[in-house]
Amino acid sequence: MTGSAQGSGRRIAAMVVPVGLLLLAACGSASESVPSDGVIRLTYWSAQNPQEQQLAEYLVRGWNAEHPGVQVLLQPLPAGQSSEEVLLAAIVARTTPDICSNIWPGIMSDFIRARGVLRLDTFPDFDSLMQSRVPAELIDGFRAVDGGLYQIPWKTNPIMMLYNRSLFEAAGIRVMPRTYSEFLSGAAKLTVDRDGDGQLDQWAGYRRPLPIWHERRFDYYAFYIGASGGKTLFEDGEIRIDTAASNAVFSFFHSLYANKYFPLTTFQSSPILSGKVATEFVGPWQIGWLEENAPQGFEYGFAPLPLPDDYEGPAYTFGDFKNIVIFADTKHPQEAWEFAKYLVSKEADLKLLEYSKQIPVRSNLLGDSTYAPFFASNPSVIPFAEQAERTLGEDGVGSLQEILDAIAQEFEAGSVYGVYPPAEATRRAIARIKLIREWDS
Repeated sequence: MTGSAQGSGRRIAAMVVPVGLLLLAACGSASESVPSDGVIRLTYWSAQNPQEQQLAEYLVRGWNAEHPGVQVLLQPLPAGQSSEEVLLAAIVARTTPDICSNIWPGIMSDFIRARGVLRLDTFPDFDSLMQSRVPAELIDGFRAVDGGLYQIPWKTNPIMMLYNRSLFEAAGIRVMPRTYSEFLSGAAKLTVDRDGDGQLDQWAGYRRPLPIWHERRFDYYAFYIGASGGKTLFEDGEIRIDTAASNAVFSFFHSLYANKYFPLTTFQSSPILSGKVATEFVGPWQIGWLEENAPQGFEYGFAPLPLPDDYEGPAYTFGDFKNIVIFADTKHPQEAWEFAKYLVSKEADLKLLEYSKQIPVRSNLLGDSTYAPFFASNPSVIPFAEQAERTLGEDGVGSLQEILDAIAQEFEAGSVYGVYPPAEATRRAIARIKLIREWDS
């Protein structure tokens, strides 16, 4: 076993302990060979959230009605500390389903090294499917280190700025801020003591300041992609952080916290719905939540994330992709592949929009007549669809969670509390990432 595989094995073994027995007891493995009744049965795990469960139920009903010889059993992804932990444990315990549509691309390197997923570009019609659906510039972002493609890009959640229109209008801000300076200038007007008790009770925005790895995907990483003009942290598996872009992002957030434009507190209820903050950085999943929970008269909009003052070019952001894989233990790879294609058909993508308001990874989404009625009825989704082709995900490298955790630690020290300058936060983050990569090699 190589050092790389050993590193992956150590991580997987550590994750199996708390959930492995649960999976072995509660979950069936990938479908067995054809039973005596001649019906092939596939197991499909979807996300647990209600919207995607309803979508999955709709699609499975349709598939089963049309394919009596290949029936799909739908199960929500089993509970655990994270989907990634559950799936890694299932790979080791060999209790995976045939197919899953809730795959974070950042974990794919571990899945591949554990030989837990099928290489999909070995199917003869894979390339034609990708060319007909996925924007060409996005495909290579999902390519593994070995050059293979093991996942179908399914949906993207471009991170944009949600803003409270009423608070912006009250502050006299008529044009949405495009640059860091414009945002900071507006933040000074949006951050106020409304009741005159000497304490701030309205802020320009909010991000959870705790050093939690996944939180940094929606502030540091999304802003880094924008500031760098569409770069990720790695290139060809090697760390290639744009230090100027990283410094600019750390500096911008330090200004927000140092000037108290963003609070250090946490909130028991939604701060934007309660009028306590004017902005948040969110994906399109927030639209359905707002429609269900926003009080009457609450007006909101979405805008691209601010960019450095000297930036020129299109606005990029983090896409928060979720993709589809077929697990290596499936007894029916061809049938699982056919079902995977069904999940990303034009009609299925329309249902994805209708049920969840999340964005299918599909070229010319706004120009396709299939989706025109949906966008006409849901104009708030249009900014995300426009942004979708200028999004990037995470790099397909090992130990990505640990890498993001290192960045989260430096974000807290350098931006939230200003323990050291932004350039030092970047330098320390790079040094920590290099150590993680050395351990993982």
